[in-house]
Amino acid sequence: MSGESCLHPLRPQADPVLSITSTECPKIKSCSQRGTAGSKYVRLNVGGALYYSTVQVLTRQDTLLKSMFSGKMEVFTDKEGWILIDRCGKHFGSILSYLRDGSVTLPKSRQAVMELFTEAKYYQIQGLVDLCQRALQDNMQKAVCVIPVITSQKEEERLIQGCTRPAVKLLYNRGNNKYSYTSNSDDNLLKNIELFEKLSLSYNGRVLFIKDVIGDEICCWSFYGQGRKLAEVCCTSIVYATEKKQTKVEFPEARIYEETLNALLYETLPVPDNSLLEATRRRAHCCSHSEEDESVELRERVRRIHIKRYSTYDDRPLGH
Repeated sequence: MSGESCLHPLRPQADPVLSITSTECPKIKSCSQRGTAGSKYVRLNVGGALYYSTVQVLTRQDTLLKSMFSGKMEVFTDKEGWILIDRCGKHFGSILSYLRDGSVTLPKSRQAVMELFTEAKYYQIQGLVDLCQRALQDNMQKAVCVIPVITSQKEEERLIQGCTRPAVKLLYNRGNNKYSYTSNSDDNLLKNIELFEKLSLSYNGRVLFIKDVIGDEICCWSFYGQGRKLAEVCCTSIVYATEKKQTKVEFPEARIYEETLNALLYETLPVPDNSLLEATRRRAHCCSHSEEDESVELRERVRRIHIKRYSTYDDRPLGH
C-alpha cells in the first residue's frame, strides 16, 4: 500500500521507525519516518486527530506544510514521535486529499465548507482556497426556496399532478373585493402571506408551495396530497356594519398549521396511516358541527370562515 493512500485518521502503532537525520530534515525534532526518501511516512497529530502521510505529498505544493517538512520551519513531536500541529483535525483529511490529487469533494453544508476554507487559508493552499470561495459564492446565488406563481388553471393542475410531494396553495387577490374592507383586514391578509412564506422556508423540499394571484377568492388556502385536494380554508367573510356590507379577512393560524401537518401525512407513505386519518376526521366533524350551529344563528349578518375537507378515499389505483 503506497504512502499516498494513507489519508484517514489512524491510531498510533508500535512499528519500528527510523528517525530523520539532521541532513534530511535539519529543523525537525525527533521526527519519526520510515521507508525510502520521498515516500517516508510521517505521523501527524492534528488537534488530536491522527494521520499518516508522506513527505512527498506534504511538500508537493508551495504551502505552509512544505515549509514545515522541507526543513524551513521547526516542528515538534510528542514522546511517541507524532508530529504536533495545533489546528483542528476535522478537515485535515480533505487537506491531504487535495495535496495528493489536486482536487477534493467539498462538504455539502455551507458551514463545513467555511471551516475547510479557514483551514486552507491557514495552510496557504491557494488552489483549495479558490475552490472553497467559488463554492461559497455559488451557494449564495442559489435560491433557498423557489415558489411558483401560477397563471392558469392548467398550470396549477400540471404542477400538483406532477409532484410527488404534498402541496399547499395560497390564493390572495385583494382586488377581488366588491366592498370596503374592515379595519383589520389588510393586516390579516399580510399575516396570511407572511405565514405562507414562513411555512415555505420551514418545509422547503418536503412540501410544494404555490402562489395563486388570479383566482376568484380574496384569501384562500388549499391543501393537496397525492394529487388530490384534501382541504380548503377560506379566510374571507362578509359582515354588516350598520347598513353597509364589508369584507373581512381572517387569520386562522392554528387551522392553517393543522391542515399543513395533515398534508404531511402524504409525504412518505403511499397511503396515510388510518388511525391518523380517523383522528383528524373526527376532529373535523366536531369542528364542522359547531361552526354550522353558529352559522345558523349568524347567517343573517355574516358568512363565516369556512373549512372544507375533501374525501381522502379514492377508487383510483395509486400513482394514477
